[in-house]
Amino acid sequence: MAPFTSLELRKGFSSFATGVTVITCLDAAQNHHGITISSFNTVSLEPPLILWSLKKHSRLMPNFEVGHKHLIHVLERSQESMAMHFATVKENQFANIAHKITAGGLTQIEDCAAYFECETVSIHTGGDHNIIVAKVLNLKHNPNSQPLIFAHSKFGGLDFS
Repeated sequence: MAPFTSLELRKGFSSFATGVTVITCLDAAQNHHGITISSFNTVSLEPPLILWSLKKHSRLMPNFEVGHKHLIHVLERSQESMAMHFATVKENQFANIAHKITAGGLTQIEDCAAYFECETVSIHTGGDHNIIVAKVLNLKHNPNSQPLIFAHSKFGGLDFS
């Protein structure tokens, strides 16, 4: 097999359709942050574990250390603009975003397909990313919603009707 470039690898990876999530957290000063992640994956039912990955040098990485809590939002098909909003760093990320603060203090974006409140249990290095394994502490989902899907560098959805 011939060697490949990073661009070719990225295009190959884009053939695998993924769901789209926004993960919210708090920093040490209790400021709220959110980031779009498509690397979310299930790990185990017992104990209830998920994983996702974040660039090793992300400014948000300290907020996801072992023992830290975060809220994973599975975006609904109509929330493409939400995915794009949280894909870039900006001040006052939650201005003009319908949300509430959970009992645990995390930001919960309204009208998502599912929510997983999690606590980081381990972090593993994987190339230029950290793989974050988290225990699901609480969940909520809307079985009638349609999740937002990302493949071939485009957003889409599936029709389950």
